[in-house]
Amino acid sequence: MNGLDTRTAVLLLANAGGTYVVFLHPALGGAFLVGLAVVALLHNLLR
Repeated sequence: MNGLDTRTAVLLLANAGGTYVVFLHPALGGAFLVGLAVVALLHNLLR
C-alpha cells in the first residue's frame, strides 16, 4: 500500500490552508480562485 506522493500532500495542504483563510475572510474569495489556478498550474508543470 503506497502513501501519498509528496507533491500531492503539499497541494492538499496548500488548498486546505487557502480554504481556511477564505472561510475566515469571505472577501478573499476572488484571490482564492486565482490561488487555486496557480496551484493547478504548478501541479501541471511538476508532472
